[in-house]
Amino acid sequence: MNDLVNKPDHYNTGGVECIKAIEASMSPTEFKGYLKGNAMKYLWRYSYKGHDIQDLSKSIWYTTRLKEYIEGESTNMAGRETRTIYGHTGTS
Repeated sequence: MNDLVNKPDHYNTGGVECIKAIEASMSPTEFKGYLKGNAMKYLWRYSYKGHDIQDLSKSIWYTTRLKEYIEGESTNMAGRETRTIYGHTGTS
């Protein structure tokens, strides 16, 4: 059965999941904006297309993905040491 919210068949062709390709093509800031925008889009229009529950579920999917992405960033940053190079503080 095709899961139209979590893993639609049409987003998983050629061995690459579409969301992974999109993430790879963007900076972290851009990808977070993409996830936020899609969550807002589905929440905004959920009552207009006749697929209320499906669109609300998609909004939750994107919101959850954004939350998990940000949590992953926090986890990755916690394990890195901070250093200053040429007056710029960064992480390694």
